[in-house]
Amino acid sequence: MPPRAEPFQLAVGGSERLCIWRAPSEGGLRARIVHVPAFAEEMNKCRPMVAEASRRLAAQGFGVLEIDLLGCGDSAGDFGDATFEAWLDDIRAAIAWTSEVDADAPLWLWAARGGAPIAARVAHGDPKVTGLLLWQPILSGRTHLTQFLRVKLASDVVAGGGAGEGTRALRDTLRAGQAIEVAGYALSPALALALDDAAFTCPEHVTSVVWLEVAAGDAPDLAPPSREAVDALRGPRRRVEAQAVAGATFWQTVEIEHAPALIDATVSAMTGMAGDAHR
Repeated sequence: MPPRAEPFQLAVGGSERLCIWRAPSEGGLRARIVHVPAFAEEMNKCRPMVAEASRRLAAQGFGVLEIDLLGCGDSAGDFGDATFEAWLDDIRAAIAWTSEVDADAPLWLWAARGGAPIAARVAHGDPKVTGLLLWQPILSGRTHLTQFLRVKLASDVVAGGGAGEGTRALRDTLRAGQAIEVAGYALSPALALALDDAAFTCPEHVTSVVWLEVAAGDAPDLAPPSREAVDALRGPRRRVEAQAVAGATFWQTVEIEHAPALIDATVSAMTGMAGDAHR
């Protein structure tokens, strides 16, 4: 039987978040997986890939919860209302919901891009999180914010506004308590400053990590900073599967792109991890 897909509204802090629960039609769960979305427009570009990977994982016996965070997608609120802490609360609420479905199933957080620092922060506070599935993870919130601010600088140039004063001036504006608009997203000072301080670190109780990236060429390989980070994650009590596959950088392309090899690698790595845990 095909896996089931159940959209619903999850109540969080007096408002609602759109969620989709994908799971096998019958039988227990090999693991429950909560998806932590990418940041801003990257979330929208990732959505088709996330949905397809979720369907494939559900067909293999995993329960996957996709959630639109506060101010994102079809959830309540505006992006300008979002805070880092509110997003942490959203993921915690999503985890609690999966616990009601099957509290005994191993718990994974699946982060795409800028979702990695959020997933790491949640995992540090929740010893039940035993696995992290990472798609092209962002390690430094500060670096990611800088890249996001450069989008505004580039759009200002295209609009005829000149080169501007750079990301330092934009950060000064945010520190002064003034929101700025980047590619249609109202970035609040509170969110920006929290992102500046966010970073990916893996808690000791996480015993399984799947780190996947896409790269161009016939022989894709992890970027040097990623290889260094992966090496630091390895240890006697933690299994780490890391791989780069050929594919498009779908989170940043103008048109919606797909990277089938990434989905194949995700399903293969997760079923392998689940099999080892069972044995």
